[in-house]
Amino acid sequence: MKKFSADTFEQLYKEYSDKIFSYIYLLVNDKEDAEDLTQDTFIKVYRNLDKLYGKSNLFPWLFSISRNVTLDYFGKKSLLTTFSLDKYQFESNQQTPLELIMKGERMNILYEAIHNLHLSYQKVLILRKIKELSIKETAEILNWNENRVKITTSRAIAALKRELMKKRKNYDEII
Repeated sequence: MKKFSADTFEQLYKEYSDKIFSYIYLLVNDKEDAEDLTQDTFIKVYRNLDKLYGKSNLFPWLFSISRNVTLDYFGKKSLLTTFSLDKYQFESNQQTPLELIMKGERMNILYEAIHNLHLSYQKVLILRKIKELSIKETAEILNWNENRVKITTSRAIAALKRELMKKRKNYDEII
């Protein structure tokens, strides 16, 4: 097996740590916990770098590890998975302050509705629609087959629409 250097790991960390952190943060809704879980993820990655040799797609492998680390965290803490983007700052130099406020309100409504969905729907919506991963990458990360990803995504979107309709919000405007 190929032996990886500290430089290889450092490059891997620099390239993917922000993506892994934001994914975990969406699930745990706590910055400190997300930072700790990101660190735990990369400790596991470092310990298993030799297993990386021959993997054609690194990104799903990293997300799978972060997913498992996060699920272990929830198991240990006996918490229900929730997330909200209330703490996120939506910045754009090209939008007016009013547009930013409106966008922020729509995003809060959307993430609040996602928060009310079943865990499997939350995970698939985060990966497919927020992180914009492919069906194949999502299947690898969740350890599902591609057909399950497609079906669950479709059901999650339908559930999200129903949730938004409960709040009498125009989901077409949000989605």
